[in-house]
Amino acid sequence: MREKIARFMQGRYGVDQFSNFLVMAAVVLMVLEMFIRIPLVRMIFNTVTLVLIVYAYVRILSKNINKRYAENETFMRYYGRFKNFAARKKAHMVQRRTHHIYKCPNCKQSIRVPKGKGRIAITCPRCKTEFIKRS
Repeated sequence: MREKIARFMQGRYGVDQFSNFLVMAAVVLMVLEMFIRIPLVRMIFNTVTLVLIVYAYVRILSKNINKRYAENETFMRYYGRFKNFAARKKAHMVQRRTHHIYKCPNCKQSIRVPKGKGRIAITCPRCKTEFIKRS
C-alpha cells in the first residue's frame, strides 16, 4: 500500500508550509463553527472551510511544481514578516517593564530609555532630533 501511494505521489508537489497552514486554518474554522448559533454564519464558515481543504489538497496533488513552489515562497515571505512583527511586539512588551519606548517625532525611530530617570532630553540616534520626555 505504501508503495502505491509513493508511486501515485511521484511527480506531484506534496505537502509544504502553505498547505499545512490552509489545513490548520480549516480546522480552526471548523472548531469556531461549532460555537456559532446563526445559521447563515455557520454556512459561510462551512463553505470557507470546505474551500480551504479542497485548495490544500489541489496544491498537494498538483503536478505544476514550479507554480506551487512560487506560492509557498510568497506565503513564507508574508509569514516571515508576520513572525518578525510578532517577535518585535513581544520584545517590546518584555522591555516595557524596565524601559519606556518612544518614537522620534521627526523620523519615527523607536527609542528605548530606562524608566525612573525623570524628565530627560532624548536625542534620536538616526536624525539627531532632541525632544524631552518623562522616563
